[in-house]
Amino acid sequence: MFDNEPVQREITETTVLFKTEDGAELVGRLYSPDRPFAAVVLNSATGVLQTFYTHFARWLAAERGMACLTYDYRGTGRSLSGSIRQCRADMIDWGISDQVAARTALRREVPGVPLWIIGHSLGTLMLPNQRDFEGVSRVIAIASGKAYHQDHPWPYRAQALMFWFGLGPLAAALCGYMPGKALRFGEDIPGGVYWQWRRWCTSPDFYDSELGERLPPADWPQDIPVRLFAFEDDDLIPPKGVRRLAEAYGAVAEVKVVSPREVGLERIGHLGAFSRRNKAIWSKLLDEG
Repeated sequence: MFDNEPVQREITETTVLFKTEDGAELVGRLYSPDRPFAAVVLNSATGVLQTFYTHFARWLAAERGMACLTYDYRGTGRSLSGSIRQCRADMIDWGISDQVAARTALRREVPGVPLWIIGHSLGTLMLPNQRDFEGVSRVIAIASGKAYHQDHPWPYRAQALMFWFGLGPLAAALCGYMPGKALRFGEDIPGGVYWQWRRWCTSPDFYDSELGERLPPADWPQDIPVRLFAFEDDDLIPPKGVRRLAEAYGAVAEVKVVSPREVGLERIGHLGAFSRRNKAIWSKLLDEG
């Protein structure tokens, strides 16, 4: 798919402002070489800001010749306007409305090239429930799956139980939002996102009980290939959860379980695939995706 020898290209970085259909204002960053052969929308994980993906996005643009749009979901990072306590967003807003709006914005900014979707965790969780995939030619899902609290291995499960049944709900109730930074569970997120996330991750049916107008049933186009990467040392989304999500994509979905050793790394976990120190894995994710 790509040349073996990387080419270092000059790239431009520009701020992109766009709105969702319901009027939320989002802020993104577009990294682009001259004449990109494809455009990538990079959907973030829950509680992870777009700046976390900066080095990966620059690598896509400079060494792989692909434009890449990163952005923050409503109520977080550069897309936060006012007090986070006043933000009424939930997971469906992020995983449906915001992601679709980002895809539309990227089509406008980089027209006429194939569109790729790279999603981290939440970034491809509700993709099968979305609509409007005009121009999308490929999906790469990284550490993305339907998490259930009883699937987490010990001792991480103890942290998850505290987050869902102990200090987490107490902090969210007292603060009016989830103070992720204070609890060392990522960035602060709106209360509505936390409570809906909690319902899903503590139910064996995940979000099935909320399928309806806002969260349509899965109907993935079977002409768009999907590669889902699971990591053996990912305590948050173990391979079991990734395979559960793959079922929503249907026959075009392929799950690849990666161990850190096979790519020469000590640890990948849930966040490490995008870390600059783990750059050795980036080509594997792209070339096999």
